[in-house]
Amino acid sequence: MKLKRAHSKQCLLLAAGLAAATSLGANPEPKALETAAASYESAAIERIFDGTVEAGHQATVSAQTAGRISEVGYDVDDFVEAGSVLIRFTDVEQSTALRQSEAQLAEARARLTEADEVYRRAQNLRERDLGSQRELDSALASRKSASARVAAAESAVEAARQQLAYTVVEAPYAGIVTERHVEVGESVVPGQPLMSGLSLERLRVVTDLPQSVASEVRKNPLAFLVTAEGRVEAADITLFPIADPITNTFRVRLDLPEGQFGLYPGMFVKVAFRIGEAERLLVPTSSVLHRGEVTAVYVVSPDGVRLRQVRTGQAFGERTEILAGLETGETVALDPVRAGILAKSRQESGSD
Repeated sequence: MKLKRAHSKQCLLLAAGLAAATSLGANPEPKALETAAASYESAAIERIFDGTVEAGHQATVSAQTAGRISEVGYDVDDFVEAGSVLIRFTDVEQSTALRQSEAQLAEARARLTEADEVYRRAQNLRERDLGSQRELDSALASRKSASARVAAAESAVEAARQQLAYTVVEAPYAGIVTERHVEVGESVVPGQPLMSGLSLERLRVVTDLPQSVASEVRKNPLAFLVTAEGRVEAADITLFPIADPITNTFRVRLDLPEGQFGLYPGMFVKVAFRIGEAERLLVPTSSVLHRGEVTAVYVVSPDGVRLRQVRTGQAFGERTEILAGLETGETVALDPVRAGILAKSRQESGSD
């Protein structure tokens, strides 16, 4: 659509320029035109394939404890900040279990304090030869048992606290909710899916390459995503080591830099892989004129300015490849509108 609008604008400018030249009798000199010579330059050889956009971060959050859903904070298509509460469970059982574990820990610590006192007394008596070694050993064993019970009780408290924390489900990263699997009041068990989402901050593209191209990509891993906003260089390229046994193609994954680029998971895009370089006949892109289905340039020579139809190839930055219709060394006008005015005035002067 942008290309068509640009063509229409260029045609309108050309028509306006011709009208102005006719009404004012404009007759610009050839030296007033800015020109450039068509020349062969080294340019990239690219192979273009269709790819599919995926989210780099996408996940389904599942229940890690049993309970009943008391609150659902977000729905499908809602944007969620990292750490936001997605779902809350009823926590009566988990809170009760935590209090019981904390009480058992307090009891175990009290038993340990008592065992320490008994051991110190037995040790003091033994040092004064008023107690037996058997009594000291028994007190030591009791103290070790009490210490082990404290460690077990502390672990139980940590587990109970974690179970209580599982009743509040938070978003692992910022993103958009794609699917909600539960409703308020529903009972869930560990492992049951709760909510699915994805992040648009980290996108990637996957595509399949034939064996010949895959071998070149391994040597020179460089690729670009072609979007409506321009070309985006892949931040990282991962080429899978095993070919598909049916299609004999290699899957490749392109990680894009941070940003959205107007892309969403599931979209089809074009991916250009650079597999080498070759000499190409190039002219400045500004010199190429589009009139409907015709692509042309104004060739400037000692004989005058003439419009010549050409066949173009790929664009390389501010330069465009010419496949046919132009020879190396020929000069083209950088401003097709001014060149058209000059050509028109020359034709009118000749007819007069």
